[in-house]
Amino acid sequence: MEEPAPAAAPLYARRVLAVAEGFTWAVAAPGTRHWPDGGDFLDVALSAVGNEERAGYIERLEAFVEGHRDRLEELLRAYGPGSRPASHGRYALVGQPETLVILERIETNPFLLRGRWEEELETVFLDDLEFAWGPRIRLSR
Repeated sequence: MEEPAPAAAPLYARRVLAVAEGFTWAVAAPGTRHWPDGGDFLDVALSAVGNEERAGYIERLEAFVEGHRDRLEELLRAYGPGSRPASHGRYALVGQPETLVILERIETNPFLLRGRWEEELETVFLDDLEFAWGPRIRLSR
């Protein structure tokens, strides 16, 4: 799978992030997010979006978020900032706009996402999201 050109990758990621931030009902307020910049998480999630998917990915993400609105709102309530699980230091990614891309990838291409994630980041963050989201396939447990 080809990677996007280096100059194009940050621009593409910024465009995807701007769309994700627009779903204010699905993400925590900026002051309550665990990471002000979740760029590493977004980069890994976007690395699991194939080149053949990139052209229509923003529309796919929008459809995913709208199609799972109730589930995303419940996820934010149950596991997001201010929730009991979050007060114990878990589920730190819930409420981050980057998480919308991660969740879409959990639903669409979980094996590729997990493989890329294991190469770059601590798996506990992805494990927590998989548990909270309740995917069809559990890759970590």
